Amino acid sequence: MATQRLWNSMAAQGVLHNKNFDAMYSMQLGELWPSVRVSLLSERKYGALVNNFSCGDPVTDLQSLGCRDFIASSSTAADPFSPPYSGSHQFYQHIVNEGTGIDLARTFISPNVKCLVFPKGDTSRFKPARLDSAGLLTYYLMDAASVLPVLALNVQKEESVLDLCAAPGGKTLALLQTQAVRFIWANDWSGSRMSRLQRTLNSCLPHDLLSEDKLCITSFDGREWHELGGNTFDKVLVDVPCTTDRHSLIEEDNNIFSRSRTKEKRNLPLCQTQLLLTGLQAVRKGGEVMYSTCTLSQLQNQCVVEQAISLANQELGITAEIVDLQPFTTLFKDTFHFAPDLNVGAMVLPHLTANFGPIYFCKLRRLS
Repeated sequence: MATQRLWNSMAAQGVLHNKNFDAMYSMQLGELWPSVRVSLLSERKYGALVNNFSCGDPVTDLQSLGCRDFIASSSTAADPFSPPYSGSHQFYQHIVNEGTGIDLARTFISPNVKCLVFPKGDTSRFKPARLDSAGLLTYYLMDAASVLPVLALNVQKEESVLDLCAAPGGKTLALLQTQAVRFIWANDWSGSRMSRLQRTLNSCLPHDLLSEDKLCITSFDGREWHELGGNTFDKVLVDVPCTTDRHSLIEEDNNIFSRSRTKEKRNLPLCQTQLLLTGLQAVRKGGEVMYSTCTLSQLQNQCVVEQAISLANQELGITAEIVDLQPFTTLFKDTFHFAPDLNVGAMVLPHLTANFGPIYFCKLRRLS
């Protein structure tokens, strides 16, 4: 009843009610859709990604406001006998089946990435980040669920990373916070978005990290990346353009669900598939690709992944497997509301008590 009253109240205030949007997702999500929809219409929650390159230390101040580092607090155990996994900067986490006591998986999470959030149900807002003595932001505000694809990609010490669709730069910044990246290539084909990427990185990174031997920033069409050479990166992040559902439900102007943009919306899955295929070509054998979106759409999420794997095998001779993310998402179930029974990848669903997302992410490993 409370959910229905909130929904009616928002409708009375003139919030966009997009029939096409509702028809698609009510069919896809079923009984989950009313709750998700209300959450999408409500103020989203953010996380404060701590900037390790700043000389300021915002953690104590944020903790005094009731915030917690959701990454550090998710650790259920640390194993001092973990194998030397390209460096000792990571800790070992166990996920144990409560019924059998069997250790199901061991997941490596970088302890260098710190992201603080307010507790479930707390709708407090973060204050703008302060500048340190060098003029760098002490933290960067972003949807905390957007950090999950970076954590799940699990960049190891001295690995090279391609961020194929990098703007506006939050995930690029999070990749650098691991302090494990040897070299990162940040690319985006949109000129307007590239300016946002540049602003994000310039506000958070010292000049030595902005040098071309550590960070390369380009604006190519990611679908044509293979023409520049492939099989060179250890990890690839493919955070594709999508329908951006939270924005699409709230904003009426230039809404991608409007009739004038029908063709563009229909072409999105093809573009996304092409970008993911580029990622699979750019990664080395044994390397990993993370595909992510901020949409609930099965067509843009699971279907794109399955289509790209099939086309990579048939047309490019590349075989890839989907990496099981259930052990990873189990670590963060107390912070995020994950979609149940998802066969391919994982998705954070917006929820009134944890209003992050939507964020979909799926990890692929190139086998040949």
